[in-house]
This record gives sequence, structure tokens and C-alpha cells, in this order.
Amino acid sequence: MVRTYFLLLWTWTRAAAAYPASFVLMIVLGFAIASMDVAVILIIFANTTTLAGFTREEVLLLYGAANLSFTFCDTFVSNLDRVSQHIKAGTLDTVLIRPVSAWIQLTADRFNPTRVGRILQAGLVLGYAISSLGIDWRHAWMIPVMVVTGIVIFASLWTMAGALQFLLTDAPEVTSSFTYGTAQLTQYPLSIYARDLVKGVTYVLPLAFVNWQPGLYVLGRDDPFGTPEFMRFVGPAAALVLALLAALAWRQGVRHYRSTGS
Repeated sequence: MVRTYFLLLWTWTRAAAAYPASFVLMIVLGFAIASMDVAVILIIFANTTTLAGFTREEVLLLYGAANLSFTFCDTFVSNLDRVSQHIKAGTLDTVLIRPVSAWIQLTADRFNPTRVGRILQAGLVLGYAISSLGIDWRHAWMIPVMVVTGIVIFASLWTMAGALQFLLTDAPEVTSSFTYGTAQLTQYPLSIYARDLVKGVTYVLPLAFVNWQPGLYVLGRDDPFGTPEFMRFVGPAAALVLALLAALAWRQGVRHYRSTGS
């Protein structure tokens, strides 16, 4: 299954690399566009010293961790956004009769390797923040855990959004709110948001475990909302629960799909 997935990715990569100049230009362009988010953060800190009590480097740490997880999923999972297009065109029937997981096929469909520029940008920002902050090595182990947890959470959200398209085939904007909308929310310290919203993304939709709760542990800071300290370590468990729910939702969506007949 994994081998098939990477073979599909390699096929699309070879097709994109057939035009080397365009391929490289698109990678550089993706890097530049992603850097605009960092530019916004830098502009904010050109006019203030802290944001909700967090310094520039601390905000860049939170941004880099969340964005690295998100851009990884945007590169390798986001094509689940095209489920409704397959349903309308009748091509989902072809996907389902092949002896390979529909999830694998749809995530690899029209894979765009030029998005790796965005992954590189997020990784560089995270690396800069880590080196600038001089993070205690006793807390640094949480950083890779935080990134992997974020990948699982965002991949689960994309899977749920894809499953929802089996019902809402004419509302791709609704499903995008689960993915791109949540990514925007995690780019800044959650302390800039209202308490009720933070409770919702902690106890209902576990976005706080993408970078906020583990990030507080890495930075050695208390939660301004008074969340218990053990919550800093709940991220992997929350990601696993969300992944199981996403898998169930996807399975139910596929099972209840009815062919368009085209």
C-alpha cells in the first residue's frame, strides 16, 4: 500500500519535473508566498515588543511548528479536497474499483511536488526560532512530537473534510474551513483569542495540541487560561482519537456513496 502511494507520487513528480525551469520557479514562488505570513508577523513586531505576552521568536516558534505540520499535509493529503469533483464527474467509481485504497489514490491524485517550497520555508522558520530561543534540551524533545502530532491532526481534518463531501458535494467552501481555516487559527498564540474559542479548540476540536499546549511546555510557560499542566502531553492521544474518528467518517462516506451512473 505504501509502495503504491509513493509510486503514484513519483509519477506526478516526474511529470512536473519534465519542465525543469517551471518546476524550480514554482518551488521558489511557493516559498515566497508562504514567507508573506512571516512578513506579517515581522510587521506586527516592528510596532510592538510582545503579542499577548509572547516575544517575536516565541511566536515564530508556534508559527513554524504549526505551519510545518500544515504544509506537509497540504502537500501530501490536501487532494482529498477534490472528492466532490470526482463525484460530479463520475470518476470516483473508477477509483473505488481499483485494488488500492481510495484514500491513497485520492491523496496522491494530481500530487503537486512544487509545494515542498512551503515545507522548506516553515522548516527554516522553526529552525531559526529554536536556535534563537536557546530552548532547554530537557524540553526540546517535545518539538518533533509536536510536529508529528500536528501532521496527524491536520491529516485527520482533511480526511473528515473529504468524507463530508460525500454529503455536501456542492459546498467545497464548507469543507475548506476545516483545513485552511484551522491552519490560520494556529499560526498565532491562542491567548489572542477569546476564552470560549480556546476551550472549543482544546476540548472539542483539538487544534490546541498542534502547537499551543506542547509549545507552552517547550517554552516553559504557564497557560494564561489556567489549563492543567498535564494537558501539555495529551497531544498524541488527542491526535489518535481524531484520526480514528476521521477513519470512521471516511469509511462511512465511502460505504454510503452511490454511483452517479455516468
